[in-house]
Amino acid sequence: MSDAPDRGPDHVGRIQEQWRRERPDLDTSPQGVFGRLHRLADRLREELEVEFRRHGLGEGEFDVLAALRRAGAPYELAPGELARHTMVTTGAATKRIDRLVAAGLVSRRVRDDDHRGRLVGLTEAGRRVVDDAFTAHIANEHRLLAPLNRMERQALERILTKWLGAFEE
Repeated sequence: MSDAPDRGPDHVGRIQEQWRRERPDLDTSPQGVFGRLHRLADRLREELEVEFRRHGLGEGEFDVLAALRRAGAPYELAPGELARHTMVTTGAATKRIDRLVAAGLVSRRVRDDDHRGRLVGLTEAGRRVVDDAFTAHIANEHRLLAPLNRMERQALERILTKWLGAFEE
């Protein structure tokens, strides 16, 4: 975003200036990163959720449908696998699955190889919804990244991958 005109400090920059004035003994540079990431994450989440709602979904429901679609044919996973893929508790996954069953987007069935186990699978309607929603979601993500050129996007992805990797090792 180096092509953007200099508009002076943003919200986070103004807070940092205040802290530098009040506490010149502290290096507030991390606040610039964390404050902007926090504000950006909030804004991006709002922008992403708008697109999910256009398809009648919340972020959680979209995550479940997307996990099933990514699993490949026959687009089925056990409820525990869905919870792991969507990084929520099994209780939260169950609530999401219940809503999607009620909407006719997924179904539950007994496993063929273990009658105690269950599988959750996409219905035809669910596959259509997730395919349409994912297409719109990716277009939306491209729109949200538009202020960055290709090199900036690649650099940001490398930095975020490295930083996240330090926590996920």
